[in-house]
Amino acid sequence: MYSADYKTEQIPLCYVPAEALRGVTQAILRTTDLVPEDADIIADALVTSELRNLQGQGQGVRRVRAYVERVRGREVDPQAPFEIVKESAALALVDAHNGPGTVMAVKAMRLAMAKAQQQGVGIVLVRHSTHFGSASYSASQVLGNGCIGVSMTNAGPEMAPWGGIDGVVGTNPWAIVAPTGDGPDAMPIILDMALTTSGKGMMRWLLRDGKKMPTNWAITADGRETDDPAAAMEGTLLPMGEYKGYGLSLLTDVLTGVLGGGGYGVIPYRDPARQEVAHQFIAYQIDWFMERQAFYANLQEFIGMVKASRTRPGVAEILLPGELEWRRQQEKLRGGVPLDPDVYADLRQLASEVGVPWLAAA
Repeated sequence: MYSADYKTEQIPLCYVPAEALRGVTQAILRTTDLVPEDADIIADALVTSELRNLQGQGQGVRRVRAYVERVRGREVDPQAPFEIVKESAALALVDAHNGPGTVMAVKAMRLAMAKAQQQGVGIVLVRHSTHFGSASYSASQVLGNGCIGVSMTNAGPEMAPWGGIDGVVGTNPWAIVAPTGDGPDAMPIILDMALTTSGKGMMRWLLRDGKKMPTNWAITADGRETDDPAAAMEGTLLPMGEYKGYGLSLLTDVLTGVLGGGGYGVIPYRDPARQEVAHQFIAYQIDWFMERQAFYANLQEFIGMVKASRTRPGVAEILLPGELEWRRQQEKLRGGVPLDPDVYADLRQLASEVGVPWLAAA
């Protein structure tokens, strides 16, 4: 059965140095018609996700081939403009013109930060976009800039409304990133979560690993609870927190697609050539509200209160949102990135196909 400290017992992982993985990912993406700087943003996003996530979670380098094929097939426009349709001092509405979602997300968060520097808060909505990867990557653009960042997106209809069977709303992930200091060694607080209990990527992984899954992850095609990942793959995902997660997902569609004039509900990803994904980004300039060092002092005091909580039986310590991922990232930077062997083989094959030298695993 899956647990929070899950490690595979059946799948032999392939370890690759992080910078070697970053280099080969950049080189592969640069063989497409993407602007080199955009290719590097996407590569960094994918590798950063790989560093933070478990192998079965789907936002890492397993997506490189899909991104390459979407650009080559013109399902994503690599030259799409970042068009500001309308803006005020604190707000902006952007049309992504079916461009690479990761790049559009980074540009949108940078625009929100620029507005926050002047107004205290900046909000940017993006419509007609595509898959933008891990929500925390775009939200983390605030780090080193004295801001708190919020990133959200809608997604394909993989979640049934509470009490229903058919997928109508998406996993619709959120990320909220709060710095705890200005230096690179100051671990930020990063809440990065889909609004489903889990995703199908982790179900596929457990299926391969011969493991059962919790019954609150998904329902079967006829609406029954199941702990069988194979049956769950044919059904729909369940929201985190039951009806609460469903409500958050529905309102995320409202705050992105409905409000921004983009896709919503069953529309995102319905047409592979026009994904119709919508996002929202918010930046809060800390110094507008209070002196930044005072904020950090208050935050450290608050963290101390949280960490001082008595732990329940069997719990070693209280962790902050993103702390487990931070530790995982540091471990992988030191000891190499463990890749799914199927992903390793596919990435190596893709490198060969596009004429990029392969760097062997450590």
